[in-house]
Amino acid sequence: MGTDTLRTDAADGADGRRREQRGWYFYDWACSVYSTSVLTVFLGPYLTSVAKAAADADGYVHPLGIPVRAGSFFPYSVSLSVIVAVLVMPLVGAAADRSGRKKPLLAAAAYTGAAATTCMFFLDGDRYLLGGLLLVVANAAQSVAMMLYNSYLPEIAPPEERDAVSSRGWAFGYAAGALVLVANLILYTAHDSFGLSESTAVRVCLASAGLWWGAFALIPLRRLRDRRTPARERESARGAALPGFRQLAATVRDMRRRPLTLAFLLAYLVYNDGIQTVISQASVYGSEELDLGQSTLIVAVLLVQLLAVAGALALGRLARTYGAKRTILGSLVAWTVTLAAGYFLPAGEPVWFFVLAAGIGLVLGGSQALSRSLFSHLVPPGKEAEYFSAYELSDRGMSWLGPLLFGLTYQLTGSYRDAIISLVAFFVIGFVLLARVPVRRAIGDAGNPVPERI
Repeated sequence: MGTDTLRTDAADGADGRRREQRGWYFYDWACSVYSTSVLTVFLGPYLTSVAKAAADADGYVHPLGIPVRAGSFFPYSVSLSVIVAVLVMPLVGAAADRSGRKKPLLAAAAYTGAAATTCMFFLDGDRYLLGGLLLVVANAAQSVAMMLYNSYLPEIAPPEERDAVSSRGWAFGYAAGALVLVANLILYTAHDSFGLSESTAVRVCLASAGLWWGAFALIPLRRLRDRRTPARERESARGAALPGFRQLAATVRDMRRRPLTLAFLLAYLVYNDGIQTVISQASVYGSEELDLGQSTLIVAVLLVQLLAVAGALALGRLARTYGAKRTILGSLVAWTVTLAAGYFLPAGEPVWFFVLAAGIGLVLGGSQALSRSLFSHLVPPGKEAEYFSAYELSDRGMSWLGPLLFGLTYQLTGSYRDAIISLVAFFVIGFVLLARVPVRRAIGDAGNPVPERI
């Protein structure tokens, strides 16, 4: 009787874990449409065109009286969003770990971002400041929500499952992005048939991403569950919710007791800065430097989305054979080669841009998914949200140094080719830093079991 009861409890636990995992996948399904349709495809070129409409005779806009080249306004806005995220994420992460109530905080962040994205429908004419404000709010909210979402991974998946679970989450996200991009492509290319101007069609695509985000966020919010924080950990975390930078400094001080975790995070912050800048600025590069139309850019990003699904799952399988660290290092080599090739792309020839998009798609999902699962092994128990707040600072287009370098390079040289090639440094430096991290020892130092292959 006792044995049967134990078996039933174990089965119920496994079923409950699978249910949570399936719900967890759906947050990627919900929010990745924002990253794809808004950040990667439409908002960069559209906000740049809005800023140019408001620019003076020399091509500058003047937010708060500061002269900014119109072509740099979008990357600067992305950079500003991470400053807001730095202020908010550590505070929310510490509060989530202290209270054990991640789900209400996830809901607040998700629906703030979804609302800001939906309001992008009103971005028309020369309202570039409205566009910049909505971008900062949506990006910061996305960053907070993804930090909380990622921190569920060590709770819903045992060590041996995390690479696979993380890869499936990314695959869900890229599948959703591809599906919505098909609808975007139909609406944008046939906007006259729908009685819409080109500008209105873009604004509908932007707003629909916010509606999608809000609607599908309901699924993970129903299935994920909060876990009560042990009393000892609540007591030690009491008073830990400090304003912005102070809380981040407190988290970094805690990480200093685990220098190998901090070393991995530094490597990730460097190479992921490059990845996120490529994602957020590729459409601007294609439209402004390569003279490609919006339809071409949509098809290219759709190709990235489709191949990223296969790439995430394929790299997840490679990690089971070669380990996550080696697989990530291989992906960084591929990123470097692909980005360097992008510098030489001829203008006005979409086929070569599609080849570049295919290369990006094959390594994009896997490099991100495996980085997330590898970091989850390096987080000490009870500090998941706090540590993932630091991790998330460089994720999903929230990086500040890459867009800043991209924008400054363009502002100084007037060439998007020079701006794109400057990003190679992030992948080279990130590779060197990651190669130096002994991940097995890092996992043990964090107090976690070391998987057989990592």
